[in-house]
Amino acid sequence: MAATSVFVALARRSVPRALSQVSSVSAWRHGACLRRRFSASAPASERQCAVVLSGCGVYDGTEVHEASAVLVNLSRLGVETTMFAPDMPQAEVINHTNGESEGSRNVLEESARIARGHVSPLEDLDCTKFDAIIFPGGFGAAKNLSDFAFQGTDMVVNEQVERVIKDFHEAGKPIGMCCIAPVLAAKCLPGCSVTMGSDQESARWPHAAVAGAVQELKSEFVTTEVDEVHVDEAHNLVTTAAYMCEAKVHEVFDGVKLMVETVHSRM
Repeated sequence: MAATSVFVALARRSVPRALSQVSSVSAWRHGACLRRRFSASAPASERQCAVVLSGCGVYDGTEVHEASAVLVNLSRLGVETTMFAPDMPQAEVINHTNGESEGSRNVLEESARIARGHVSPLEDLDCTKFDAIIFPGGFGAAKNLSDFAFQGTDMVVNEQVERVIKDFHEAGKPIGMCCIAPVLAAKCLPGCSVTMGSDQESARWPHAAVAGAVQELKSEFVTTEVDEVHVDEAHNLVTTAAYMCEAKVHEVFDGVKLMVETVHSRM
């Protein structure tokens, strides 16, 4: 499908080679940093949010900036966060300096990089223990949480991903999604409405063709700017475009912040 081919091509595009190098890493090699596990205590929170990751890195896993924005804003709101990811091989491993596919990695293990080791298998996620769930974006949502990047509207959503989306929906609890992740809702909750930004392809909106896929999945695509959110009241679903837009990082953070705040207001 046209939307799929555009999406896959962009997923495999070359990326700039990193310019900086770490000059001294001996103290951190071989997991030495794990001895300094994050232990700062947080005040007890009445609200609990599950965050579902899909690996680590925009081209084959979770978009790190989006995940960070979600976690920072949940923390500011005093929400206790627990991270989850499927325990499964990644569909692809992309060298982020040149876009080449190489090797194999595990989604849960890669997600632990973002979670600082504190991540649980998605099969352990119990909807009754949480007030909301949020899915950051990144190509992992379309490669690991589903196969949308390869199959388009013939996509299959990971069994555990589909389970938790439907569990939270049936419980009437808010679901937040950003970037490409809303395509999961379009598949699992047909008839829902989502945004991933613009439906008109341009240099600023290179992934806009995905709007057509959402419509083919019998859901509604709503156009927004990168710093806006769309709320589907009927499905208690909050979505924002994030890096579906070639935006500045603060613009992405602003949209994700609003998404998190909106989810929080509905807990």
